[in-house]
Amino acid sequence: GQRLLLLAIKSHPAATARRATARRTWAQPRLLRDYRVQHVFLIGVSPNPRHMALLGQESEEFGDVVLWDFTESHHNLSLKERCFLHWMGEHCGQADFIFKGDDDEFVNPPVLVTYLHQTSNASPLIHGNIQRHSVVMRGGKYGISSVLFPQKKYPHFPSGGGFLMPRGSIPALATASERIPVFPLDDVYFGFLALAAGLQFQHDERFQVFGMKVELCLYREAMVVHGMSLDRVEVVWRGLYVEHRCNMSWPVL
Repeated sequence: GQRLLLLAIKSHPAATARRATARRTWAQPRLLRDYRVQHVFLIGVSPNPRHMALLGQESEEFGDVVLWDFTESHHNLSLKERCFLHWMGEHCGQADFIFKGDDDEFVNPPVLVTYLHQTSNASPLIHGNIQRHSVVMRGGKYGISSVLFPQKKYPHFPSGGGFLMPRGSIPALATASERIPVFPLDDVYFGFLALAAGLQFQHDERFQVFGMKVELCLYREAMVVHGMSLDRVEVVWRGLYVEHRCNMSWPVL
């Protein structure tokens, strides 16, 4: 039978160009082996009416935007996480696996599907680049006061750049999100939820967290590469899957 792999991509109302690049490259709906791959963009509200008007047109044209009525900001990303878990439970129960990622990265659906086929018993686990014993920063963009979180290290969490979760994990995560107050760092917050839900992690280096070297063929093993320019995403996608410069092919049945 056919399964569904949903790419759930956090985006910002103003990031029109990023979404356009994703739709042209890795976020095209397609069938890979026995997985139908589809995407949605997860977005909060911008105070800029122009951004919202453009987003409205985009949503009408592509039908791939999930919009929530809270202001899009770094500190509201945990709220987006909570809203997403509830949305999944109500509207998208048929997705077998959910890839959670960002719009400023290169995602490799053929490799994700191959990974799911090669990983025996993938269903009870959350797969990603697991950050272990991460030290709590007290200052800067990711700074958290000792009043809010007194411990020196966080529980394990998957790097927010991209991770895979099975459908079966959603109800327990959603329930945990009702009990655990939102936290300013969404990937750490997800770690809290996973801990409360009793879920285990599977670490894999192919969930690359930061950009890779220029060598194109290094990308063929990667499931996700974070923090890439739009041009670079286009070049890599074209090189791998249009020009086939690294002997890459779509996975077939």
